[in-house]
Amino acid sequence: MADNQKTYTLTNDETGVSVKLPVRESIQGPPAIDVSALYKEAGVFTYDPGFMSTASCKSKITFIQGEVGILEYRGYPIEQLAANGDFLETAYLLLNGELPNEGQLRDFNQLINRHTMLNETLTHFFDGFHYNAHPMAIMVGVVGSLSAFYHDSLDINDPELRRVAAHRLIAKMPTIAAASYKHNVGEPFMYPRNELSYCANLLHMMFATPCEEYEVDPVAEKALNLLFILHADHEQNASTSTVRLAGSSLANPFACIAAGIASLWGPAHGGANEAVLDMLSEIGDVSQIDKYIAKAKDKDDGFRLMGFGHRVYKKYDPRAGIIREVCHEVLEKLADANNPMFELAQRLEEIALNDEYFIERKLYPNVDFYSGIIYRALGIPNNMFTVMFAIARTVGWVAHWLEMMDDPRQKIGRPRQIYKGYARRDYVPLSDR
Repeated sequence: MADNQKTYTLTNDETGVSVKLPVRESIQGPPAIDVSALYKEAGVFTYDPGFMSTASCKSKITFIQGEVGILEYRGYPIEQLAANGDFLETAYLLLNGELPNEGQLRDFNQLINRHTMLNETLTHFFDGFHYNAHPMAIMVGVVGSLSAFYHDSLDINDPELRRVAAHRLIAKMPTIAAASYKHNVGEPFMYPRNELSYCANLLHMMFATPCEEYEVDPVAEKALNLLFILHADHEQNASTSTVRLAGSSLANPFACIAAGIASLWGPAHGGANEAVLDMLSEIGDVSQIDKYIAKAKDKDDGFRLMGFGHRVYKKYDPRAGIIREVCHEVLEKLADANNPMFELAQRLEEIALNDEYFIERKLYPNVDFYSGIIYRALGIPNNMFTVMFAIARTVGWVAHWLEMMDDPRQKIGRPRQIYKGYARRDYVPLSDR
């Protein structure tokens, strides 16, 4: 069906003037009323705080239907990709639209491996950060600075150079993340080892030292691979929208991704899994659960259970169902079974899955609840949780940036407002105020 076969009519009750608005159909999900000409034709704006009902673009990358718990990358259910896929295979899919064959995946792995190292001068940039700087602060600065080192991929009008920049970002993000961690703990940087997988390489750069050999635990590698697949993209979320908005000004890709990292840092977005561990620390012990559950149910109490419920999903977050099994596997094999925090998390999970209060309000454990627990079991500190999220989400960010740059209808983002300030008034001289 053509986009313009259906219309909605908006009528001004006072003047009787009507405007026909075309309907843009979706392959899946609800259609959208195209209001792009509304101001020109009717002299009014639409008002939608938080963009709850606004489609900002057309995209072929990710589909979410939150009412029934569906998440698909390029049409493939997340359950199938998580059960069978590899993170770089998923990255290829998001960037190119199709799953790679064996030769394409091998070439893509080699391509990413060629870009894992940082310019040696760039490694000195880390010395300018305070020893206890938050790793996300370092990530924002270092990723933004890449545009000062890789001038050969800054021509955003060249589709091939846009691809080069995208590959560099995916490849270098684990190296930057690991270096941010090493700077924070005062250990020497470890160079990437390209014979390792993407996730194993990250674990090696984070936890190896020059003093002794480090062997990556396959359980940890598997868990990280799964987490990265689940976090690779999530449609037009806050950070992805930030990347698109920055990119709409024709900013270079490194600046756009740095903007996305800054947006992701917020506790309401990528920082939610860090907030889960803070919450568990506040509760402290299983004996305190009933007290805090009562606080969570009290609408007059400011305490919130972090890691429960989701803005989009009105049923169980499909990523949470996938990650739950791996979470328990990781806890069983890598974590101290007597760790009170893990015991506390498992008890909270049990309550949320069976308590009518949570079930009625659809407050199921979400992906942030489980990912924070897994990261802690892998030995990754709380301040690195959002950094890990940023590594995975870089794939989605660059996929959306590439898609946007290929869109001939792409325009600079410029939201409008409802002005509620003073009406026009005259300047009063300082002596008369």
